[in-house]
Amino acid sequence: MSDIPAIRVSGAVKCFGALRALDGVDLDIRQGEFFGLLGPNGAGKTTLISALAGLSRLTEGHIAVMGHDVVRDYRQARSVLGVVPQELVFDPFFSVRELLRIQAGYFGIRGNDDWIDELLANLDLTNKAETNMRQLSGGMKRRVLVAQALVHKPDVIVLDEPTAGVDVELRQTLWRFIRKLNENGHTIVLTTHYLEEAEELCHRIAMLKAGQIVALDTTQNILARVGGQTLKLHIGSAALPAVLVAKALSFDAGVAQFNFADPLQVEETLRVMREAGVRVEEMEILKPDLEQAFIQMMRQEAA
Repeated sequence: MSDIPAIRVSGAVKCFGALRALDGVDLDIRQGEFFGLLGPNGAGKTTLISALAGLSRLTEGHIAVMGHDVVRDYRQARSVLGVVPQELVFDPFFSVRELLRIQAGYFGIRGNDDWIDELLANLDLTNKAETNMRQLSGGMKRRVLVAQALVHKPDVIVLDEPTAGVDVELRQTLWRFIRKLNENGHTIVLTTHYLEEAEELCHRIAMLKAGQIVALDTTQNILARVGGQTLKLHIGSAALPAVLVAKALSFDAGVAQFNFADPLQVEETLRVMREAGVRVEEMEILKPDLEQAFIQMMRQEAA
């Protein structure tokens, strides 16, 4: 791999009238990364992906894919990029295999049935290869969108909400295959509202809010910003000892939660419970997760 970023976003601004959907985004994604692009609805994720894919032009700034400017060198940029869109967009007049052959033809590729067969097998579509697209379920159509994005073997793969509204089986099938591609050197960019997926899969994460990046770091470092761990105690109908009421993060329906940075604080909390005669029915120690970090970042003002 070279030192050229897989994706370089420089001073990206996109305006829709008075709305700045992107407001000065600078971002480098390294080759071979599994990168997460997170943010609430309206944060600018889809706008950035549209500009990256050449579906819209920035008001200001530049984007390059594998060193190719998406405007000036659009042919080269498209040839190294595969995008799985959030929307189910498909041609209803062709079978799955025909559609993939046509998609390959857009990139001047012929005779790649071996790769198409591999895509179909890895996405569990082999028995649907000759089926018309109109006859597929929503989940199957989404698998075909993934195959379409990969049919020309792009270096950079962008997945925009790829598992939205799909079943567990598809998620597992998809992530096994995408992980394999990443291990083989492909750069993966993922946007998702399933934060547990991003936490498990992504090496680094950028969080967008109101068109600006409010966090950009490794997943581990972002989780470390949350700080501490959570002690979750189930005490049923018992009253929470008064000394602990002010310290509790929450107490509802017989479940009390406390944040702690030092494990000794757990023993102190349990000691107070014992001395008050409160029986702890169940105890959990929860590590910080990406959802907590995400909520914390979104509550802060954009830089």
